[in-house]
Amino acid sequence: MSGAKSRRSAAVAAPSASPQLNGHVESDSIEAEKENIFLFAPNLIGYARIVLAVVSLWYMPLHPRTCSGLYSVSCLLDALDGYAARYLSQSTSFGACLDMVIDRCATTCLLVFLSSAFPRWILVFQGLIALDLASHYIHMYATLSTNGAEASHKNVSKSQSRILNLYYTNKTVLFTVCALNEVFFIALYLLSFSSPLLSPSLLQQMPAVAAGNEATPKLVQQVYNNPYSAGALELARANKMDSTVPWILASISFPIMALKQIINVVQLVKASQRLAEVDRNARTAKGLSTKKSAARK
Repeated sequence: MSGAKSRRSAAVAAPSASPQLNGHVESDSIEAEKENIFLFAPNLIGYARIVLAVVSLWYMPLHPRTCSGLYSVSCLLDALDGYAARYLSQSTSFGACLDMVIDRCATTCLLVFLSSAFPRWILVFQGLIALDLASHYIHMYATLSTNGAEASHKNVSKSQSRILNLYYTNKTVLFTVCALNEVFFIALYLLSFSSPLLSPSLLQQMPAVAAGNEATPKLVQQVYNNPYSAGALELARANKMDSTVPWILASISFPIMALKQIINVVQLVKASQRLAEVDRNARTAKGLSTKKSAARK
């Protein structure tokens, strides 16, 4: 009797202990599932790219070789973070956004420098900055508006655009176009230190200085009170390096850079059309387009 009663008591007590146990297990599983997205390997590579880009900007005004090296490494890591994301199954929306923001910001900073180095072409560089930012922003926004928050901006079907489909789905094409686009701007940056064709006053100001000589701070201090003024920086840049290799790089990469700008235009137009279609559908669902048609009649 007492044994049966004790067994019944244990049976009654067991369910009360079960929720505590289940709650503890659920708590552990929740903690295990709460991953730190910010510390994923692809995102860590992205942070390294930011550091390299910032340091390259520090060297950009007067040290072309150091700046170009750091900037190039930052760009090359762009391919590595994508590979890491796929290999480690760590593709995230934050990572995709971070990657795009780093690309846009780095290119914009370089184009801003080119605008100051070649003031006669400032409208061209400003246009390239505006086109790059606008096309990618509207494309990303259109993707999120039409395909949801989990959609990738690289998922472009052939029905939407054949050239965008090839650009985003073929990794070789994507890497080649992006890499040579940056190579062209880096080549222009290097030419700002040496090319009399693009910037005649650069060499005329310092006829006595031999090509490749970087020992110019004393002369700059004698001519300009402020060594950080535009004129002082231009004088200090003169004859820093030979222009042969930069001209070769610029000539090879120019057609691909032009293609990249065409792709940006197509991306801008197609994304705008997709957003307009979303607006039309929303207006139709609310009956606004019908009311407007009736008012016209």
